[in-house]
Amino acid sequence: MLILGGGLMGLAIAHQLARRGIGVTVLSRRRSEAAGFVAAGMLAPHAEGLSGALLKLGQLSLRRVPSWVAQIEADSGLPCGLRSTGIVVPFQSTEERDQYPTAAFGESLDREQLHQELPGLAASWTAGLLFSQDGQIDNRRQLMRALESACVDRGVQFQEGVEVQELLQDHGQLKGVRTRDSEGTLSTLSCSQAMLCSGAWSAQLLPELRVFPVKGQMLSLQTPRGALRRVLFGPGTYFVPREDGLVVVGATSERNAGFNEGLTPQGQTTLQQGIAALLPEAINWPPMERWWGFRPCTPDEGPLLGQSPIAGLWLACGHHRNGVLMAGATAELITDLASGSAPRKDLAALLPSFRWDRWRSEP
Repeated sequence: MLILGGGLMGLAIAHQLARRGIGVTVLSRRRSEAAGFVAAGMLAPHAEGLSGALLKLGQLSLRRVPSWVAQIEADSGLPCGLRSTGIVVPFQSTEERDQYPTAAFGESLDREQLHQELPGLAASWTAGLLFSQDGQIDNRRQLMRALESACVDRGVQFQEGVEVQELLQDHGQLKGVRTRDSEGTLSTLSCSQAMLCSGAWSAQLLPELRVFPVKGQMLSLQTPRGALRRVLFGPGTYFVPREDGLVVVGATSERNAGFNEGLTPQGQTTLQQGIAALLPEAINWPPMERWWGFRPCTPDEGPLLGQSPIAGLWLACGHHRNGVLMAGATAELITDLASGSAPRKDLAALLPSFRWDRWRSEP
């Protein structure tokens, strides 16, 4: 079976397929550009304020994360950096706090409690919600490495530097893919089943899919030890403290940037303004690294899961801000579908909400 895309979603599905004894080959153009290497790793269906089917999928995914991570760590022998830090969302009024879509799932904080949880928070933030069930994982430095190692341990084959040029089909049935490697050599690989996990690039292979890139710029800061124990999720800016004192700060949301790579002065200024508005003292913390990536977004910011317009081509893309959270549950669902197993009822019930053609009736 072919996996089209070597990012977090592709690796997660490859690992689950391999655990069931299914032969897997991952085709990847450049794994370093995958969103899994650049995301902050928040596990935050409640802090994100999700609603409807997307919230339900996020909650089901959150419950599955510990067992999913345990599998990866057992197969790889490497830690994934899962931490139950809880996430605090600050507000400038109690009214704003109480109207948050997921307020019922959090613990309400008054001004004093909020500033106890987040010392140094700017004075304008006077109320908050603590989502102790939400957390984080160090995807950038640990999870992706561990998942790659777990895949290798389970016999997954990799073809790096290979770009899928075309999906080959006959009367609506997948027959294979045409590829080009880093030396320009064209090849044809036959297959009857494949997983489209190409993130923000998915629509380049299948234009019917309404997936587009949203660029995000990020940076990391070195903090004084113990300066931040909770994830701070503010409007437009968040702080994710790692165990070693590094804090990931993100992220811009650039919907008109297309696939333009690189840092920009405007993006970095936006991050600095967000830092100053939330945690003023952090302006003086030394920056360690700056980077960017492309979130795979859809019109309703929900993923595309399950069947595609081509029989035998399964979709696992378009997760926007929640790919790390939903990778384990997505891998379970897609592996069940592709292997002919009946998916768990809780996930299967959500499939209609994440069909690729759910916007078909729109003009």
